[in-house]
Amino acid sequence: MAKLKVTLTRSLIGHPQDQRATVKALGLKKISSVVEKDDNPAIRGMLHKVEHLIKVEEINA
Repeated sequence: MAKLKVTLTRSLIGHPQDQRATVKALGLKKISSVVEKDDNPAIRGMLHKVEHLIKVEEINA
């Protein structure tokens, strides 16, 4: 199963509350924080919602 490495690259200041909640649900807290998530449709939907704030890299396990 593939994994995704997600990095928060932009500030949440001035962005809507639903986008802030999505970033928090992904486990990202500060700029440059990194998390690894399993690749599934639910996570892909969350990433799509905040794609302007993050950087995503695919990790082959």
